[in-house]
Amino acid sequence: MKLFADRLDHIVLTVADIEVTTQFYERALGFEREFFRGPEGQPRHALRFGKLKINLQDRATETPTKAKTPTFGSGDFCLIAAVPLDEVIAHLQAEKIAVDTGPVARRGAMGPIRSIYFRDPDGNLVEVAEYV
Repeated sequence: MKLFADRLDHIVLTVADIEVTTQFYERALGFEREFFRGPEGQPRHALRFGKLKINLQDRATETPTKAKTPTFGSGDFCLIAAVPLDEVIAHLQAEKIAVDTGPVARRGAMGPIRSIYFRDPDGNLVEVAEYV
């Protein structure tokens, strides 16, 4: 069968407080905030990093393209570190952000990875990894 998708462009997280979440990801991973208006003119918020972004919405966000049952804390995603994983760990420790698990060996999309896991303010599981 022909492959019809190439890569992820963005994901969407439903969060309790967009500002709290934005500040957390700015502090934890150096993401940049973005504000824009959707096609219907509604305000939208995102976190940019590399060539990707995480769009943020709360329960009040009005958009016709929304998950059927958006739920706080149901996200679980893996990011590949832009620096050695030990630098990420040291940064999280300095920011007093607890690492739940890791470093541990896992398997990424392109082979073996070394990962850590922590949670954002809504309880979403954030995995940060490096290929080994």
